[in-house]
Amino acid sequence: MTPLPDFMLEPLVRAGLLEDFGCGGDLTTDALAAPGQILHTALVARQDGVVAGLSLARLAFTLIDPAVRFTVERPDGSTVAPGTCIARVVGAAPAILGGERVALNFLSHLSGIATATAGIVRAVAGTRARVCCTRKTLPGMRAIQKYAVRAGGGSNHRFRLDDAILIKDNHIALAGGSVRAALDAARARAGHLVSIELEVDTLDQLAEALQAGGADVFLLDNMTPAQLRDAVAMVAGRALTEASGGITPDTAAAIAATGVDILSLGWLTHTVRALDIGLDYDSRGM
Repeated sequence: MTPLPDFMLEPLVRAGLLEDFGCGGDLTTDALAAPGQILHTALVARQDGVVAGLSLARLAFTLIDPAVRFTVERPDGSTVAPGTCIARVVGAAPAILGGERVALNFLSHLSGIATATAGIVRAVAGTRARVCCTRKTLPGMRAIQKYAVRAGGGSNHRFRLDDAILIKDNHIALAGGSVRAALDAARARAGHLVSIELEVDTLDQLAEALQAGGADVFLLDNMTPAQLRDAVAMVAGRALTEASGGITPDTAAAIAATGVDILSLGWLTHTVRALDIGLDYDSRGM
């Protein structure tokens, strides 16, 4: 994995540290740490998963004290088991203990996304389908949450409203309820590099869209596997097909087997179970 550059991550980590340190700093560590005391610690997985977010974890320590040594043992995208050392962190006690919670919050959250994504990717292995996230991300955290999806082997949908045209049910209503009118208006406005995706809820809508000249991508919303197979046959390779709505680890394989190109899942980023990771004293450095 190519990590995101620090200049993109620093504002998020600084905000986390400012929130945690408040106006008075780390009262506990300031009271207990001896002057110049150095800690040898390790970020350790407590459960099976996939790692994501190490750059943010590193910054949580080095923005407090640039002298902290952060050595990655299992880079982003790696699979880990309980007890696996993900990274070793050595430095002054105020930096290690002051940055601990912010580092773990980012690392556990993003590793949870990567782990969930990897589970769906495994479920659809052997099919043509790619696993994709959506824009259902926490405000301000879209770039890192989508990065975590990539770390888990998934792909990203558009990042922003200006990435592509995506015509959904409310847009069709805005165009007077006509799929053709919505597509015509989109084509008139789109630049030559802008893709057009159309959401359809029924096979009749899909037929209308195909008769109106089609789109680059069809988002097949909340369709059954039987309907998805029919939709893929109707499109016949003239556009990408994307299944969305109600996709779970239990249903992903059957949906992918219909021949759709993409499975998009909003819950990969909006309903996240953090991966359990801890910061432990490192016996190697003791």
